[in-house]
Amino acid sequence: MPAPDVRLPVSGAGFQRADADLLAQLAVVSSATASAMLHRMGIRQTFIQGPTTTRPGSKIVGSIITLQFMPQREDVASGIQQEYAEKYSALWAVLETVLPGDVLTIQAYGDPYTGCLGEMLITYFKARGGVGIVVDGYVRDYPRVKQIDVPLWTCGFTPNYASQASLFPWAYNVPIACSRVLVLPGDIMIADDDGAVVVPRQVAPQMVRQTLEHEDWEAFSRLKMQQGGALGKYYPLSDEGRQEYEQWRQNQRP
Repeated sequence: MPAPDVRLPVSGAGFQRADADLLAQLAVVSSATASAMLHRMGIRQTFIQGPTTTRPGSKIVGSIITLQFMPQREDVASGIQQEYAEKYSALWAVLETVLPGDVLTIQAYGDPYTGCLGEMLITYFKARGGVGIVVDGYVRDYPRVKQIDVPLWTCGFTPNYASQASLFPWAYNVPIACSRVLVLPGDIMIADDDGAVVVPRQVAPQMVRQTLEHEDWEAFSRLKMQQGGALGKYYPLSDEGRQEYEQWRQNQRP
């Protein structure tokens, strides 16, 4: 069967993934902490509202690759060969770019009639080393998908294939708006039971430094409040509480 007359998928320019050491440091950071720290750094729109985990207790940290769905137009892909045409679209192309540790992030406008991915493509994603998928839309084949053991953050499930309704997979590894959050290829995704948060790659090292200090004093505050300490003194730290914290931190060092 000849290839349908569809336009070649749009691909973004090359991008840089975060290094493994940085991702390892971020592995201990929760999405809630990441969201709070980025807000304090002046980066406020990072939480991808809508998608929730399909596997409670799961957590992923990885470099982002992106897939962008766009509205269909009949002269581009439509009709009886439409599902076959997906093979020549960004949906197939993005999967060939997956490297171990990647998180596929998909812009799909929350459309419940578009099954962005299904069993076969998620199987291939996992085989290439992908660690998780965040989509502000829906997936299909869920009874089989849940057996593949790939953490998903999605708005829900649908019986439809990717281009069956009003969207078509148009571009990959380009900037996307996932639930109105700007996501760039090479950014970092932290997702857990609280949701999915995008960490801009260029600010991630600074965020890690501030986060480790934040979690350090929170451990001290938690200990003090478990012992009956005053909330106003230990969370957040008052001047007196910070002096105690500094002394406690000195005592913790080898």
